[in-house]
Amino acid sequence: MPRYSLSLVGLEISFRTDADAERIEAAQALVEERFADLSKSGSDISKEKLLTFLALSLADDYLVLQERQAQLEKKITELLEMGAESVQAD
Repeated sequence: MPRYSLSLVGLEISFRTDADAERIEAAQALVEERFADLSKSGSDISKEKLLTFLALSLADDYLVLQERQAQLEKKITELLEMGAESVQAD
């Protein structure tokens, strides 16, 4: 399992993961972009609060995507069942 060391929002972190370098770089870029967007508010918010807001924002995005995936899977199952019923009726 590869080991990565990187600077993320000013913090040095090291970790191991099965994810490839391209995926790690994409995740790092997303976190940095979201952190920069939150920091632009102009108010003097601590890094801890900004990171908490960032975690909540990413968690919300994840939950929304999970729900969309579940809806799509349900729709696909319904379509497959309709197709199977149609074939059996013929």
